[in-house]
Amino acid sequence: MKTAKLIVLLILVILLGIVFVQNLERVKLHFLFITIEMPHIILLLFAVGAGFVLGLLVVLSKRLKNGKQDQ
Repeated sequence: MKTAKLIVLLILVILLGIVFVQNLERVKLHFLFITIEMPHIILLLFAVGAGFVLGLLVVLSKRLKNGKQDQ
């Protein structure tokens, strides 16, 4: 089972790397009254990082909630 998870994770990382390499052109990001021009790869990295952090926060909040219910 651990081997299967490792293989799936490796495939996802490779696919994500391919997406990053194929998106090197510059894009404009409009947020409220600010316009930022940056490489598409930076925007993708930011989005992936934000999703990862939000996922961690959800898992941690569920663990804290379950820990308080046990007491």
